[in-house]
Amino acid sequence: MTYPAASIIMSKISRKDFIHISGLSLSGTLIGFQTIYLEGNKGQNNNTTIQEIINLMTEAIEGEPLRRTVDTLKIGDPSQRCTGIVSTFLATADIIQKTADLGANFIITHEPTFYNHLDEVDWLEGDKVYQFKRELLEKNNITVWRYHDYWHRHKPDGILQGFLESIGWEKYLKITRRNTGICNVPKISLKNLAGYFKETLNLKRPFIIGNPNQECTKIGLLPGSWGPRSQMGMLRDDDIEVLVVGEVAEWETSEYVRDAAYAGMKKGLIILGHAPSEAPGMEYLVGWLKPKLPGIPIYYENTTDAFIPV
Repeated sequence: MTYPAASIIMSKISRKDFIHISGLSLSGTLIGFQTIYLEGNKGQNNNTTIQEIINLMTEAIEGEPLRRTVDTLKIGDPSQRCTGIVSTFLATADIIQKTADLGANFIITHEPTFYNHLDEVDWLEGDKVYQFKRELLEKNNITVWRYHDYWHRHKPDGILQGFLESIGWEKYLKITRRNTGICNVPKISLKNLAGYFKETLNLKRPFIIGNPNQECTKIGLLPGSWGPRSQMGMLRDDDIEVLVVGEVAEWETSEYVRDAAYAGMKKGLIILGHAPSEAPGMEYLVGWLKPKLPGIPIYYENTTDAFIPV
């Protein structure tokens, strides 16, 4: 099948680009000729579809497309024109309502929308909480897409970079591997270090394990939820004095550090909470994305900590 508009634009784009554009046709209709290359068409973004934005964000990351990824559409119609974007750590019900109030129709979330890693919903059929959330999204015509694997693949890692900038530690970073970092900081006690995170990240409830008065300089950063082998491995293999994490299973890494401290080893753990440790990376996303999509409103909405100290 040929498209009438093809001959008009072929003189302006390469064969490779045209093949890419052709692959975006929906139901036999070619969409968005003028906005496929959004950075090169800065005055025409008012007709940009959500799918074109998704394509741009995945193609902006170096390397081959990921064959297995959780970065998939969760709900909504990607062929619709994007009226605004909200970047957030989690598409909670209140974030969805804020998105609607802003007049936006596209949420980019870092973590799942429907309470499990793969966003499987078969087991939620008939569940009143799931139904409420789904209806809130459908009523407001909001599309949700997850940007997790690709954003961690970005160089520098999008989540780690946002975290470093939020605490002012870019100058202390010595080593990075995937979305982990090792920082050498001026000497500080474990307790005061936790207090620094509490203040800079506006936290309700950082926890520490270990000797509160232990002085430390070599800090390992593992924002988010990594699991015990990665967490304990970093403490052991990199000779980290204090490991900073998003969350732990309370019978794994936390107990490893408690036993290490009891044995007189210089080991400490700071638990920030999953959302507080990774949300800054989704705020960093806004600054990265805005130059690529001039003319489209892009907002950051913070996902607050779900836990309430009493």
